[in-house]
Amino acid sequence: MADEPAAARVTVQTEDFDLGLEVAALRAADASIGAVAAFIGTVRDRNDGAGVSSMELEHYPGMTERAIEAMIDDAVQRFGISGARVIHRVGLLQPLDQIMMVAVASPHRGSAFQACEFLMDYLKTQAPFWKKEQTPEGARWVDARVSDDAAMARWGIASGNAL
Repeated sequence: MADEPAAARVTVQTEDFDLGLEVAALRAADASIGAVAAFIGTVRDRNDGAGVSSMELEHYPGMTERAIEAMIDDAVQRFGISGARVIHRVGLLQPLDQIMMVAVASPHRGSAFQACEFLMDYLKTQAPFWKKEQTPEGARWVDARVSDDAAMARWGIASGNAL
């Protein structure tokens, strides 16, 4: 129906998610979709050589979602994808927990893979999230890496977030 709201493209939440359900909703009986590429990020038990017992993620509600929406718009323009779905969790997470997912639907696999990687690179460098890890040495904030900035540069976007 024309009065129904469009499916959400971006959700920031504390709850876990189900990739199968999200992909099914993204495809939603669209016979033009020939490919879906997806990525799920999980909490590791080690980072930069130290054990990690938990990770806490924070964000700016509203601003974060708008920033990711804008990047999805950019991905649609760059790669001609049919749609995308991004879920990012916030709050306290444990090793093995799912942190986030990106799923991209497209008529062709090449554009689905490219757009998924583009959105992942964006989320690692530009999306306004802050991550704090608990390690045996205490809590520490996770900084951007030079390799993450280099990944954005290949898309023609200067990042400069790495310390």
